[in-house]
Amino acid sequence: MNESVRISVYVQPRASKTAIAGMHDGAIKIRLAAPPVDGAANTALIEFIAERVGVARSRVRLVSGASARRKIVEIEGVDAATVAAALQ
Repeated sequence: MNESVRISVYVQPRASKTAIAGMHDGAIKIRLAAPPVDGAANTALIEFIAERVGVARSRVRLVSGASARRKIVEIEGVDAATVAAALQ
């Protein structure tokens, strides 16, 4: 299975805890406990998504938005329905 899914994510760094917070302007809003310093928030985002979807961290990558709140994340080896169910 060589399928991959891209999702639009809106992050809120330095939150009290890491969690999904619904939708924000068409993107999945994720609150991250990590600060936006030295890529810590991006690393936390990748780890959180990989854990929720049930794939290895190496299968989740940031496509765009490394220094922005709005990001595009690509997840390999899963279908869109699996990702949607895991990130609700």
